[in-house]
Amino acid sequence: MKRISPSESPDRRLQYPQIKDDRQVAALCTRGKGKSREVLLITSRDTGRWVLPKGWPVEGCDDPASAAVEAWEEAGVRPKQVRRKPVGSYVYDKRLGNGIAVPVETWVFRIKVAGLAETFPEAAQRNRVWVSPRKAAKMVAEPGLRAILEEL
Repeated sequence: MKRISPSESPDRRLQYPQIKDDRQVAALCTRGKGKSREVLLITSRDTGRWVLPKGWPVEGCDDPASAAVEAWEEAGVRPKQVRRKPVGSYVYDKRLGNGIAVPVETWVFRIKVAGLAETFPEAAQRNRVWVSPRKAAKMVAEPGLRAILEEL
C-alpha cells in the first residue's frame, strides 16, 4: 500500500478529492468515574478493528458538535456533555478507495454518555463495547490514540 506523506501533497484535497478536510474529529465516549470509568469502542466498517467513532467535520457544525454527530451515527450515543476542547489528537492512515493511504490528523473530543440507542444509522454495520481505558488502549491500533487512552 502506497503512503502519501503530508509534505508530498501541500493541498491533499486537490490531489485526492476523497479527502474532505485537513482533519477528522473523533468522539471519546465515556461513562462512570474514577476506577469505574469506561470507554466506548466500535468496530470499523472496513477491517473490523476497534476504533473511536470518527469522521470528517460536518458542514454547519463546529468540531465538538461534529464529533457528537459521528458518535450518534456510528454508535448510537446520546450525549450528556460534550467537551469543547479536544483532549488530544493523533494521526492515522486513511485508506482511500484507490488503495493509497493518506495520513489524517484526528482531533479527539470527550463526550460523557447519557445513554445508547438500540437503533441508530450504522447499527447493522458496527459492534460496540464498553471497556476500561487501559483495555481500550490495548485494543486500538493507532499509537497516538493508545497514548490518549492511557492518560484517561
